[in-house]
Amino acid sequence: MPPLSSGAGGRAVPRPVPGLLAAAERHLRVGAPADLADAVTRSHLDDGRCVGWYGPPAPGWQVAVDAERADAPVPPALARRFGTGDFWARWTRAECCCKLADVPVAVWWRRHGLGAPAAGSAVWRTLRLADLVLTVGFAPTLPPRDLALSDAESRLTRLSSGQ
Repeated sequence: MPPLSSGAGGRAVPRPVPGLLAAAERHLRVGAPADLADAVTRSHLDDGRCVGWYGPPAPGWQVAVDAERADAPVPPALARRFGTGDFWARWTRAECCCKLADVPVAVWWRRHGLGAPAAGSAVWRTLRLADLVLTVGFAPTLPPRDLALSDAESRLTRLSSGQ
């Protein structure tokens, strides 16, 4: 996880995001999807449960969560492609970044594998909660595609679209 006082790439992260990440356990609930319908954001598990985020608003920031069962077997095709070491932690971080950037996971894999770009604007925390591995991530509220692109790609996109 990047230091709580700075985002990826060393940019300052305004409060309350660091405090929310540090206290993530207090803002997460695990239960049936119907019981967590009022969560700010959710992640659905393969066993029918759901993880929901119930943290206070962070103006100017969007939040995402992704969770997996810690003891779930790594699918063989993914194990061949990405290895099994710390797989679910890497997977949930990548999924969180995809959600924050509004980018399909297949596009993310081509650009970053199961990593998170060092120059990105997202900050996150990966943790264990009971039998789960999960990541909570925050990113500034920006045009979603910009979060997954380098600065040069982002500027090029804006210039070519007439912005």
